[in-house]
Amino acid sequence: MDRSHTKVIVASSLGTVFEWYDFYLYGLLATIISVQFFSGVNETTGFILALGAFAAGFAVRPFGALVFGRVGDLVGRKYTFLVTMGLMGAATFAVGLLPNYASIGVAAPVLLVMLRLVQGLALGGEYGGAAIYVAEHAPEGRRGLFTSFIQTTATLGLFAALLVVIGLRTAMGEEAFAEWGWRVPFLISAVLLAISLWIRLQLAESPVYQAMKAEGATSKTPLREAFGRWANLRWVLVALLGAVAGQAVVWYTGQFYALFYLEKILKVDGASANVMIALALAIGTPFFVFWGWLSDKVGRKPIVLTGCALAALLYFPLFGALTSAANPALAAAQAKAPVVVFAQRETCTVQFDPIGKAKFDTTGCDVAKSALAKAGVPYANEDGTYGDRAVIAIGDDRLEVGPGDTSDAIIAAVTEAGYPAAADPAQVNTPLVVAILTVLVLLVTMVYGPIAALLVELFPARIRYSAMSLPYHIGNGWFGGFLPTIAFAMVAATGNIYAGLWYPIGVAALTLVVGLLFLPETFRRRIDHVEESPAVP
Repeated sequence: MDRSHTKVIVASSLGTVFEWYDFYLYGLLATIISVQFFSGVNETTGFILALGAFAAGFAVRPFGALVFGRVGDLVGRKYTFLVTMGLMGAATFAVGLLPNYASIGVAAPVLLVMLRLVQGLALGGEYGGAAIYVAEHAPEGRRGLFTSFIQTTATLGLFAALLVVIGLRTAMGEEAFAEWGWRVPFLISAVLLAISLWIRLQLAESPVYQAMKAEGATSKTPLREAFGRWANLRWVLVALLGAVAGQAVVWYTGQFYALFYLEKILKVDGASANVMIALALAIGTPFFVFWGWLSDKVGRKPIVLTGCALAALLYFPLFGALTSAANPALAAAQAKAPVVVFAQRETCTVQFDPIGKAKFDTTGCDVAKSALAKAGVPYANEDGTYGDRAVIAIGDDRLEVGPGDTSDAIIAAVTEAGYPAAADPAQVNTPLVVAILTVLVLLVTMVYGPIAALLVELFPARIRYSAMSLPYHIGNGWFGGFLPTIAFAMVAATGNIYAGLWYPIGVAALTLVVGLLFLPETFRRRIDHVEESPAVP
């Protein structure tokens, strides 16, 4: 790797790290943001809405891919990702200045969602540009290795955000951080933006794009060529369903759902959860480069699909082990005194209230589920003929509740059965938790390390920015970005703390099947072809 290659990789990677840092701050602070901006609803609903606002940034990423992908194919890679970086930095800085719900009411979450949308649009154009730029500078046979450094940037951005959040929490204390200190990580992004823009301004356009432009071979209508011609569109669909969708859910389960699971379900304090995730990321991150390097030797497809297969097989045992390691009292209570709510199905509603008006006290089932959800107690549902009343089985004990009853008796009963209000820090098996989280991160590195090279190689140069950006951002923006919201809504609806895992397992299994049947191997292809992808092996 010569000096010019190093400069390209470092400059592209640093800028992308900054964008991911900005984007992921919100995810790390979702618990605090739910209090600051969604305090007008109950706690469970507020957290789901906060995750929904987190997902809003992902929802618009495919639209950013279309807008900036087209620009990237028309005017070049370099200038496009300079624009996206500026948008991301401005939106992130503005989040740090937003007044909260207590100050301006419902306008606060509305403005927050709008800024998340700007972030999502910017990120929709950033990743494709950086990955293509590096790949088009890489020598033949080294693209997996070179682009794997771009693949580390998402995790490094998350890691940087974690370090900033952990440092501030430690320095100012949880109370001050929750009140106003959470704004500081957003505000300091202005400094990172200035540094990143300066570094990227030193770069020249990619050689592949320069050659196309000199020959007059750039596309005049990249979106029409990419998505209006079946010869290209079919590979967009194969890339999405046979590679990116599975990669996305494995990624967001390993890095975000695991963090939310620790904090919201296992009741581990936020600072400790952040530290353990950071340690796992520090251990796992070099493997992005390892899998990228290995994909230059054995191919992209077997590594990505093996990662999806392992995730589908291991998620239930890994998260079960995580429960036992992080909150052994909860695991012991579940085994000794499982909770079951017996009620008529039609008297039970989903514990979700987006406008903050529902009381969840008009039937015994709602009273029971509301109290259990608020206490963080997992439960199962069984049909019973009790009218508008319900019976809660807590091990061998029974407790009947009806409309209008308070939660006091329920809380007392589950507390007596051993269900903890929060994880006891002295009982958390930190080395084992970090080890389990590291396994989850290693699965992330398997599916994500080779994916950039695979996508670059799948599409012709003249439409590459548009064609690879859309499936990437549909996969990561929708399949992956909605994962925390969908998974926690499934947990809230069923009371089963593991129910949310069915979503990533199902998507990973779908990708495994589609990828085995339709995804071509690409690692021996040249990428300077202009018109169409080479014949697929």
